[in-house]
Amino acid sequence: MKNRLLFLLRCYATTVLVFIVAKVVFMLCNHEGHAFGVTDVWQVVWHGLSLDLSTALYFLILPLLATIAAVWVKVPPIILKVYFGLVATAFALAFVSDTSLYPFWGFKLDASCLQYLDTPTEAMASVSAGYLLLRLVLTIAVAVIIYHAAPKPPSYPPRRGMKETLLYLLLIPVFIIGIRGGLSESTTNIGQVYFSQNQFLNHSAVNPVFSFLSSFEKTASYVPDYQFMDEAERQQLTDGLFPTTSIGSDTLLNTTRPNIVVILMESAGEVFAGAMPRLQQLKAEGVSFDECYANSWRTDRGTVCTWSGYPSFPTSSVMKMPSKTRLLPGIAKTLQAQGYATTYLYGGDINFTNMRSYLVGNGFEQLRWMKDYSTSEQQSAKWGVRDDITFQTLYDMVTAPHAEPFLIGFSTLSSHQPWDVPIQQLPDERDNAFYYLDQCIGQFVDRLRQTPQWDNLLIVLLPDHSMSAHGTDERQRLHNHIPLVWTGGAVREPRRIATICNQTDLAATLLGQLRLPHDDFRFSRDVLSRSYTYPFAIHTFNNGIVMIDSTGMAVVDLDNDQIIADQSSDAQRLIRRGKAILQTATNDLKELKN
Repeated sequence: MKNRLLFLLRCYATTVLVFIVAKVVFMLCNHEGHAFGVTDVWQVVWHGLSLDLSTALYFLILPLLATIAAVWVKVPPIILKVYFGLVATAFALAFVSDTSLYPFWGFKLDASCLQYLDTPTEAMASVSAGYLLLRLVLTIAVAVIIYHAAPKPPSYPPRRGMKETLLYLLLIPVFIIGIRGGLSESTTNIGQVYFSQNQFLNHSAVNPVFSFLSSFEKTASYVPDYQFMDEAERQQLTDGLFPTTSIGSDTLLNTTRPNIVVILMESAGEVFAGAMPRLQQLKAEGVSFDECYANSWRTDRGTVCTWSGYPSFPTSSVMKMPSKTRLLPGIAKTLQAQGYATTYLYGGDINFTNMRSYLVGNGFEQLRWMKDYSTSEQQSAKWGVRDDITFQTLYDMVTAPHAEPFLIGFSTLSSHQPWDVPIQQLPDERDNAFYYLDQCIGQFVDRLRQTPQWDNLLIVLLPDHSMSAHGTDERQRLHNHIPLVWTGGAVREPRRIATICNQTDLAATLLGQLRLPHDDFRFSRDVLSRSYTYPFAIHTFNNGIVMIDSTGMAVVDLDNDQIIADQSSDAQRLIRRGKAILQTATNDLKELKN
């Protein structure tokens, strides 16, 4: 009995030790941009230990059952050897994936990565073959090391001891309590390891295996229950926040039926303004919404926010829910009903993250995408057809004889990792990619100015989302600050609009300028209307909320309900309102059905 108990203890201790070593390696591999010392490493290990201890118990269940069985019958050691091999492989995949993805995502490994398995080519477009090969080698090496660290399964003959069996059975409640995290109402969760205002240290303390397992059911198409408050308080906090009518809107255009081109600039937040001089010029020449903020942090989310005026969610992608997206309002749907011909252009795989289904359901009659180009053009960039080629297509589409009025949507793609653009003008590879996009935009506009189509044309420029760059993260206002620019001959005069707003507000604001109703856009506001009395912006990231209004900005991490940025004179009120908005939007999404 003693030897069998020691075997179980060695299994448990080895698993916990593996988790601890993985934390230290994670910190060392992701040290760039994150200052920490030996004391910080110790704090990460110590505060993360409770989660490691609970998670390790999951992987001790089968050894415990095998040990109980071995009291009565001979259990071949190969069973546990195979199990240890599978566990070692799973741990290696989790550790290497978590450590490798963190610089791209900024959060711990979770089940959202599974949505990209449907389109592996696009999922791997941001990295090189060498990068992937190295990670494969590392995964194999780590798996081998973990496997050899596992204790050798005992091969003692059965003793048929009832007392020993009873002792092992008494361990089962201990396992359950340990996995649950105690006897209190609060169960084991990621937030319990958070201890610092430095999010990198908090993230380092999180066990990636637990993070993945706990989020497994919460894939991108899963809608969590965000019930922060009772219905009366929710309604009181959100009453009047989203007016759906336009009252006395300022007139920005010289026509109510312009031809419209909406360009979603991949990741082009204001953090890259210095690399985009032509865009700054267009701001001065047209209409610039100077206090616009992205709703989300991913292309699939930001695309829905823009075209449907619909909110983003911390861990759910509405685009991945065809049964929901076809019930959403859409700019293209509304304009199609007004006689607009609608087309969408994208140089990548339009099937990625269910994009095709969303665009068709949103009212786009024709789709132009990567497969409409030659093989060499499809291979001109890692993500598909590079921007100068697709901008030429866009120019041809605008200037070609066709029925008017028309709406063309266009998503760029070159300003995305791995930043593979055909010019080298700036030393920073990211800045250089945005400079390239900026030059494509400038040349496109310059050419259109010389055409007869210019006079009745409205070009709307905004990003799908922003990204971390130049030291920013969710706690900085600049991080989600995005340009929203209207240019073209249909623009009446240059204007700078300083009203705080979201990219979701494009739908109601644009339709308001066209003198069209937008009542079905329940979360989009005409920021030029007198009905827009409380200017604010909301942004969601991986289980967090950013709120901005005239009092400043506040950010909450929902994993542990901790305010991680307080730059407002009334942060608690601001966050409470943000939670009420998220609860309202979640209820609305759940209720979308035929």
